[in-house]
Amino acid sequence: MRVLLKASMNTEKANEVIRSGKMPQLMQEALGNIKPEAAYFTLDHGVRTAYLVFDLKDSSQMPPIGEPFFMDLDAELDMTPVMNADDLQKGLSQLR
Repeated sequence: MRVLLKASMNTEKANEVIRSGKMPQLMQEALGNIKPEAAYFTLDHGVRTAYLVFDLKDSSQMPPIGEPFFMDLDAELDMTPVMNADDLQKGLSQLR
């Protein structure tokens, strides 16, 4: 299932990770484990935020995906099922 992960990072904790020089490695490891089809980084409500779109094959993947963000960045996470245009067309065609 295609999922949108929103990780809103705690500013103080993220500052610590950036100052320590560990942020690039942390993000590289997270992206390597998650293998997102898209990854975007921005501010949302004034905090550093990552948006990752990836394939969640099984709900048992949630802890290994989420825990690094919780533990290393004190992040708040949302995981939401999403569709691309092809998925939407497929779903709409089933309504007929």
